[in-house]
Amino acid sequence: MNPLNPKKLLLSKWTAVKPVAKQKHFLVSRVIQPEQLSDPIELVEIEAVFSKAVQVIAWRELQDDSVWRQGWV
Repeated sequence: MNPLNPKKLLLSKWTAVKPVAKQKHFLVSRVIQPEQLSDPIELVEIEAVFSKAVQVIAWRELQDDSVWRQGWV
């Protein structure tokens, strides 16, 4: 499990362990702030480098080593 801080995820690079449709490398393009500033950050927006497709995921999913690797491998 990767130790992560959601406030430091912006512009971090990630590699999908099992690429789908040639989408292997991703960049965290936005950290989605909650409506209440006292609430914790839960979501981030990742962008595929190859296709520029954007998807919103829970930032805790990036901690799963069987799905994501930090950096471009």
